[in-house]
Amino acid sequence: MDDGLFIIMMVSFLASIVGSICGIGGGMIIKPVMDSLGLFTLSTINFLCGCTVFAMASFNVITSFIKKEGQIELKSSTLLAFGGSLGGLSGKYFFEIFKNLFINPSIASAIQSLILLTINLLSFIYTLNKEKIKTLNITSTIAIVAIGGGLGFLSSFLGIGGGPINIIFLQFFFSMPIKQAAQNSLYVIFFSQITSLISTLIGKSISNISLPVLFAMMACGIAGAIAGKIINKKIDENVVFKLFMVTMVLLVLLNIYNFITFVS
Repeated sequence: MDDGLFIIMMVSFLASIVGSICGIGGGMIIKPVMDSLGLFTLSTINFLCGCTVFAMASFNVITSFIKKEGQIELKSSTLLAFGGSLGGLSGKYFFEIFKNLFINPSIASAIQSLILLTINLLSFIYTLNKEKIKTLNITSTIAIVAIGGGLGFLSSFLGIGGGPINIIFLQFFFSMPIKQAAQNSLYVIFFSQITSLISTLIGKSISNISLPVLFAMMACGIAGAIAGKIINKKIDENVVFKLFMVTMVLLVLLNIYNFITFVS
């Protein structure tokens, strides 16, 4: 377990750096790694990832407001966050139903890995072809809340606290450049995660959580956020784009590995 904890801490730290820079939350990286280690149940992994991502997103959002960095589009992102909070609650509810459908928990994990793989592949394909795709500038309140609801649902159901799909949606529906999309994604993640975590704690759907592991992962999430924020100020859009693409490739490979492992 000591070796496993060290790996989890390092992955949480590095994933939070990448998540902070690219706005993908970090859980998209942490969850499949924890799945592959097989040290915790599916519910526990979702909760630990959610707490780590929440810690990372909280630091980014709070410091952005304190320093008045102005990257966050308050109107649209607040509506997205509201929808994300509602979606997060429904995603948590359906996750509890979903995990109880299978006697063998590996099947549930395999399905989650397949969904993550699909999301990553579609995100990668979209990003490669985004110059050919005409983006939108959605202003309808109902549409924005609905989009946020979909993002929050996936985030909570998969236990990833966001992901590349956030960036893709913000770029496509709101014509945001990638660095601005990253900051707004973290703002949405912050609200969707806090709602999901509160729901989990109230519902007492998690038991036997190792507090040292939880606190270590959250500390790594904050440390990664600090490092990521420093790096983000020193790099341009092109570097963020390249890091995003490399991350997508690695996630696709990791989810393929996990899916094969769970079904074999």
